[in-house]
Amino acid sequence: MLCMEKLKSKKYWFQMLKKIDIVLVWLSAARRMEDLFFGQLKFGEMDTKITRLKIIAVFVFFCLAIKGELLSGQDYKNLAPVVKNGNWIQPAQGKRAQPVWGHVNGIRVGIAPMPGPRGLLRIYAPYLGHKEGKMINFIAFEPIRAGKTERGFSELEMSKLDNVRGKRFWSANDSVCSGALPEIYPASGVVRKINSEETLTVFIFSELFDNGARVYARLRFYEYRPFEVELTTNVCEDSKELDSFILTATMGNFARLRTLYLADSTKTSLELWPGYRDVHFTLHDSTSVDEMIKDKSGGVYFIAAPDEENPQIANYSPDTREHWKYYGETATQYWYCPRPDSQLMGLVNGRYTYWASKSPIPEGISFENFELKTPLKNGEKLIFGISPLQPSEFIQSIKADE
Repeated sequence: MLCMEKLKSKKYWFQMLKKIDIVLVWLSAARRMEDLFFGQLKFGEMDTKITRLKIIAVFVFFCLAIKGELLSGQDYKNLAPVVKNGNWIQPAQGKRAQPVWGHVNGIRVGIAPMPGPRGLLRIYAPYLGHKEGKMINFIAFEPIRAGKTERGFSELEMSKLDNVRGKRFWSANDSVCSGALPEIYPASGVVRKINSEETLTVFIFSELFDNGARVYARLRFYEYRPFEVELTTNVCEDSKELDSFILTATMGNFARLRTLYLADSTKTSLELWPGYRDVHFTLHDSTSVDEMIKDKSGGVYFIAAPDEENPQIANYSPDTREHWKYYGETATQYWYCPRPDSQLMGLVNGRYTYWASKSPIPEGISFENFELKTPLKNGEKLIFGISPLQPSEFIQSIKADE
């Protein structure tokens, strides 16, 4: 009855015509359901083996899509909350669920439809005193085609699947590059021990980029490293050839990151762009691998932190949106590359105003995008961390391990 009422609504029907691709995505995903209902279903022709049961199944799925049960972008609060499994936070299984993975008492990562723009990993650090669902940063996928300089932008490109801004991300428990799967039925992630240390692993895929890139990242959390997530970058076999696959942390302005800590010096956003007052991004500033802090194994750290002693206390412009106002403890954010290429670079850009606004950032320009760029190596491991230690303490901890 509810399905029929929805079908009778012309306005709702018109809106749903734009999202029919979602249903097609579900039918594509059905290949991974052991052909339970759709094993013989083909598009472009009527296969003689389609039974009435299969037709009914298609109709049921279509009605559910109209009802909004299978569509991304719905209110995350209507999804089953995450569950605790020993050391780990994982999505509930067998129901529509919040796609979030990570430590019970540490860093966590989520994807849409959790709050925020689509086409971004959400980085959570609840141990800093942030509320559930509050991001401290995002990470975007930005692949570069071979021989080109322009990036693909997972956050900004329009989806070819449903014509919504932001590439669709979905999760899996394996590295099989299949068709898109519904974000709201997330993979559980795989818990297993590696060298006597328990880990949680999940794979995050993106739909095809406008430049032909088809990429995914393996996320792995380690039991004894609660403030870090390992991200391994990978390219699917049917992707166009790439020169680089950049993972960029995109929201440094929330924590108001202003200082880069290098081996023998520091850089600050205020010194790099002292007179910048525009509402756009600055050009990138680059840091060579030789300038970065190294550990005893040859890995390098690219470290950024706020320069305010109490960023929770700030004089915001009256038109500043609430979600930009920082609260909680301060933290040191960093990228770590265990096996750096000689061409690896650390890149940052800055903003004087908060994204998509004219509201000036308190105390001046700060870093927004914060990333490592390196020539493509399929399976490259990078680590992103949010340490509750102050920068001097964190750097001391690196040196203490030498």
